[in-house]
This record gives sequence, structure tokens and C-alpha cells, in this order.
Amino acid sequence: MAGFFGIGGGTFIVPAMILMGHDIKTAVGISIMQMTFSSLFGSYVNFKKSNLDLKDGLYVGIGGFLGAMWSGTVVDNVPSKFLEIAFFFIVIYSIYRFSRNPAAGTNDPNHPTPSRWLLIAIGAFTGVFAISLGIGGGMMLAPLLGYYLGYSSKKVIPIALFFVIFSSVSGFASLAYHGYVDYEHGLIVGLASLFGVQTGIYLLQKIDAKRHKYALLLMYIVVLLVMLKKILGL
Repeated sequence: MAGFFGIGGGTFIVPAMILMGHDIKTAVGISIMQMTFSSLFGSYVNFKKSNLDLKDGLYVGIGGFLGAMWSGTVVDNVPSKFLEIAFFFIVIYSIYRFSRNPAAGTNDPNHPTPSRWLLIAIGAFTGVFAISLGIGGGMMLAPLLGYYLGYSSKKVIPIALFFVIFSSVSGFASLAYHGYVDYEHGLIVGLASLFGVQTGIYLLQKIDAKRHKYALLLMYIVVLLVMLKKILGL
């Protein structure tokens, strides 16, 4: 999922850890630790394959690092239910944008270059919000970079995964300081994710941009249903 969609994997790992008996805040810590492994290795693979726009990714990543520094404070002071509901509405809006024009951003290599400060601001907003939920931020970056700045979805994914390096390392340090990291389980899940991320990158190279957009839309719908079930306590 990280290699194909550019997400950290927390959307799946956090609920899985909760089902295994972990508190939600510890589950977030395990998820962030795993993201560090998958994003580092996945970005290395993307760079070697010349898939990664390093310059734009760096600006977004710097913003993510700065924003994620506050994740431990947010987890300490903001109720989990509030974060879940806010994220739920972000996913709804993303689905709305995708469904209105699912072909947008699929083939626009000559889009205007956005300001570096805008990329940093987008990264910071994503970092502080996403890491607090235990997700890497790729899910939020896809509509921001694709629909609002004109990036192709297949260009967004390597940038999003590269962003996760910065947000996850910063978020991991913040959550560890606040005592929310289970190092043993985080290491096991993180090492296992190295095998999956390379498969995801391989699949990303085999699919065309328009079909990838539809796959992203389907992923958003699944996440929406998972979040709705979690919010309603079903």
C-alpha cells in the first residue's frame, strides 16, 4: 500500500494493532515506527528508478518534519474522537474532488511550478494532522498536490512516500518522547513492510495514470467506511 498509494500504512496498521489489544495511542506509535522503515526504503527504490521529484519532495518533506514535531503534543491534548471525525471529513472532501473529475491530474507534466513556501506549508499542515492520527500523510497529500496543484497521480505517489520519511522520523521522535512507542512490535512490523513496499512500487510502474486515479478513489472509499465504523463504534 505504501509503494502503490504513497501512504504510510497507518490506515491499516492502527486498527490492526487495536484489534491485537494495543491502546490507540500506542498503536499510533507502532504505526509511525513502521512508516520510517517503509518510507526510507521505498524512497530509495523510487530514487534509483528516477521516479522521485527530489526538489519538490524536499520542500514538502521539510514542512512535514516541522509539522510532525507537534504530533506528540496534539496526541496529548486533543481527544482522539475529534481527530477521527476531522479526518473523516477530509476523506469525504477528497472523494468529492475525485468523483467530480477522476481524470484530473492524470497527464499534466507542464503544470506551473508551485511556490516552495506553499509546498512547505502543505507539508506542515499534513504533518501535524496526519502523524497525530498515526498515518503518514500520503492520503492527504494526493488531493492537495494532485487536484489543487496539478501533479500527475503517479508523480504524487513517490513525493508522498518521500514526505513520509520526514513526517515519520519527526513524529516518531515526538511520540517516543511522550512514551507512545512499543519498540519491539514497531520493529517487527517495520521490517516486514520492506518486502511489501517494493512490490507496491513495481505495481505502480505497471499501471497507467488514469487507472491509478480510480484505484486511489477506491482506496479513499474503503478508508471512509473503515473510519465511519470506527467513529460509530461498530
